[in-house]
Amino acid sequence: MFRGILIEKATDGAQRVALQMLDEAALPGGEISVDVSHSSINFKDALAITGRSPIVRAFPMVPGIDFAGTVSHSAAAAFHVGDRVIGNGFGVGESTWGGLAEKARVNAEALTVLPSSLTPRQAMAIGTGGFTAMLCLSALERHGLTPATGPVLVTGASGGVGSFAISLLSQLGYRVIASTGRLAESDYLKKLGASEVIDRAELSTPGKPLGRERWAGVIDSVGSHTLANACAGTQHGGAVAACGLAQGMDFPATVAPFILRGISLLGIDSARRPAAERSMAWQRLASLAQPAWFDEIAHDIPLGDAIPRASDLLKGRVRGRVVVDVTT
Repeated sequence: MFRGILIEKATDGAQRVALQMLDEAALPGGEISVDVSHSSINFKDALAITGRSPIVRAFPMVPGIDFAGTVSHSAAAAFHVGDRVIGNGFGVGESTWGGLAEKARVNAEALTVLPSSLTPRQAMAIGTGGFTAMLCLSALERHGLTPATGPVLVTGASGGVGSFAISLLSQLGYRVIASTGRLAESDYLKKLGASEVIDRAELSTPGKPLGRERWAGVIDSVGSHTLANACAGTQHGGAVAACGLAQGMDFPATVAPFILRGISLLGIDSARRPAAERSMAWQRLASLAQPAWFDEIAHDIPLGDAIPRASDLLKGRVRGRVVVDVTT
């Protein structure tokens, strides 16, 4: 038996979520079993736990779209008993049991070897948020973005993706403009490396098809009008990496920024990246890791606090990353 958070759906359609003891025999099929030590709470996890969106595709479900731990059994050649691993994507926490439990069983495609310089706790301080931020940055760099090209806008700046995006960009010499709905967090964002903090109200309502050219690149985790206005303010030849939908999944924009300024919209999917790309992203994250990532951006909670913290995240009461110590 092991502890885990379980989401169940009753015959009347009501969703029930509780921390309980689970039978190891109930784990789903998979090539690799992992003793989980740490997980985290992401936007998807908050939606799943609260039932605010149909993230969960099969019931009962252990949520948690990422985790870190040690392989306890492997039927895959790429992983061995005792390997420290990170798990995320490929349906983890959505269609197959996830990381908010002491044990997980997944296929090899969902796992990456944990870089030797990172602890499992540090890996989950980075988590899917930091991994996604790195994918966005890499996509913008492949498009040609450099610090000399111009400033970069980061929306949803005080969230997990935003916090890491600011840290990574500033560490690499970019000038960062941070957009947030919580201006009280301005000192935090500037400490991470933001040069300028703007109110999200500048971007979150309907705007003009084209605005003043303000930034060379964008990392957007918000979507909807914010994404449309971010595109409208991107300079000629620039690029926007879109990875989230905190404001909404609609895109109320025009083609003007694309055909008059030649900007590019880069879609970032963190859930199904090839193994080589996942490993490269994590290795680069490990090489750039700074103490602030683990001291300023992330804070820890025990497994039993994950359910109420999910509600706090959706209400905008959570800054940065929430690491869940599954062993406590």
